[in-house]
Amino acid sequence: MLDAWCVTRRQDMVAVLRDDQNFSARDHNPRSAVSLPEDVSRMLRTWRGADALAVGSLDPPEHTRIREVLNVGFTPARVRAFEPTIRAVANGLVERVAVAEEFDFITEFAVPYSLEVIGRRLGIPDEYLDRCRTWSEQRIELMMVRGNTDLDGLREYARGLMDFGAFCRALVQERLASPQDDLISELLHEGKAGRTLTADEASVMIPTLIFAGHMTCAEALGTILFQQFQAPGGWAEVVDGTISARDLVEEGLRFDSPLAGMYRTAVDDVVVGDVSLPAGSRLLLLYGVAGRDSQSSMCPAAFSPGSGSASHLAFGHGIHFCLGAGFARSELEIAIQALATRMPGLTLAPGPLPSHRPVFPLRALTELRVRQRR
Repeated sequence: MLDAWCVTRRQDMVAVLRDDQNFSARDHNPRSAVSLPEDVSRMLRTWRGADALAVGSLDPPEHTRIREVLNVGFTPARVRAFEPTIRAVANGLVERVAVAEEFDFITEFAVPYSLEVIGRRLGIPDEYLDRCRTWSEQRIELMMVRGNTDLDGLREYARGLMDFGAFCRALVQERLASPQDDLISELLHEGKAGRTLTADEASVMIPTLIFAGHMTCAEALGTILFQQFQAPGGWAEVVDGTISARDLVEEGLRFDSPLAGMYRTAVDDVVVGDVSLPAGSRLLLLYGVAGRDSQSSMCPAAFSPGSGSASHLAFGHGIHFCLGAGFARSELEIAIQALATRMPGLTLAPGPLPSHRPVFPLRALTELRVRQRR
């Protein structure tokens, strides 16, 4: 069904991710399981630009040059300087949802919080944030096509992506002419040692930064809270400081990674673990499984914040390690701190436990109904 070799041992995943000569990232996203109409396929190939690839799909040396510029926007100093903005967004949203006795944490807090934070960092006008979310969802739908296809719906999604690409190109032109205090301007004007992205390169990267910057964070927030609500000590242990926000985030990422996995393609004949694979073989590296490796004593079967469990692969590894990992960690910790301070009585609402959306490779709850004990 997956049309790939599944790699589930952590040591094998790390070996593949470190070997960028024998394994290519150019086809790292899921493929549609059905043949798409020609007009839809054409729009999917061209919405970013003709044959344009985002940084996650690039191999060296192209990847090295682009990544070097992008890294400048997410240095520890840049993250620290932006933390007051993140905290202001978190506190504002917490105050808004705190008036409700019961609400869906995903739609009322996690999604708008993560979307506004990455929007502020990039410099996306507020009036476009909802559209960026819709465009990101349309991209997922097109990657996840399996059967019983609504062709009109697919065309609508593909036209949405064309609009997404046009929006990003227009935004880049605005920042070229009039730089602002945001990441897009930094990429175009303030690169390390004089290196910057071209307008076309920046336009290609913006959708990925929006997509990865808000979806995975929202998903992680939802699953982290869900796991802690079910833990023996519950939310109270976060409120009283028994469990720190940092420990909760790291364990949440290990135990229930927001990214189930990504693909790589063997460039030559290779051996992975003890399996010989021919050139062209497609491998699915199941990052989420790496944190549950039963062969490691540092991967407890239970959710256990602060237990010193093994480092996870939620942010990947090697040259494609998530460039915004430090930013994401800060964003998650600040949200948890704000929630614990303002909503100490937070708990799961009565009713059936939430289910997960069928949006591989993402790991996302459909909803998370929560209630406040007054």
